[in-house]
Amino acid sequence: MSYDNLIEEAFDHPEFPLIVEKMNSVYEKEKAERHKFREWLTDDVKAEFINGKTVMHSPVKRGHFSANSLLSTLLVTYVEKYNLGEVAFEKALIGMTRNDYEPDICFWKKETAVDFDDDMMICPVPDFIVEILSKSTQKHDRGVKFDDYAAHGVNEYWLVDYQKQIIEQYILAGNKYKLSGKFKATQTIESQSISGFKIMVDAIFNRKSFMEAMPGIF
Repeated sequence: MSYDNLIEEAFDHPEFPLIVEKMNSVYEKEKAERHKFREWLTDDVKAEFINGKTVMHSPVKRGHFSANSLLSTLLVTYVEKYNLGEVAFEKALIGMTRNDYEPDICFWKKETAVDFDDDMMICPVPDFIVEILSKSTQKHDRGVKFDDYAAHGVNEYWLVDYQKQIIEQYILAGNKYKLSGKFKATQTIESQSISGFKIMVDAIFNRKSFMEAMPGIF
């Protein structure tokens, strides 16, 4: 249901003023909780603020951090070589309208990254986000994050399934994501947000393939 339909439905309700008052009260409490979350968050904690709740993240399995490490290394190397912007992984806090996220990998184009400073804690919306799927996070990765990233204009979203060794590539079309493809280990994937960045999918799951891909990145 669209925002306009939600507003119209509430407006037509005989207790519309009470609904607005209640929603304002709930939202003010949520904003206070979000402020507390940001004050509490430290460098050694990985947590997110999603729909009014603090979501803690437990340690990940080896397949998760291995895929994250290999892909982020390829991305950082490529982006730095061609001076395309900035890549962050694991601990970049992204502030959106309602929620705060710490995606696995983010990329900002140079025109945005040029304004970054060393004391910045809350990052702007990235151009490209990668989430590595796990049992504890995929509900959010495919749910609220999927919708929120699209609504805030994240142009490209990759979902990495390290168990099936597949990357799902989503490209923004309007204010929703369209699946560009599900790429298997033997296939090549090319980013639409990071100009020229193209890799064999196996390079983020297999260290031999990773080493073979590195010369092409340089």
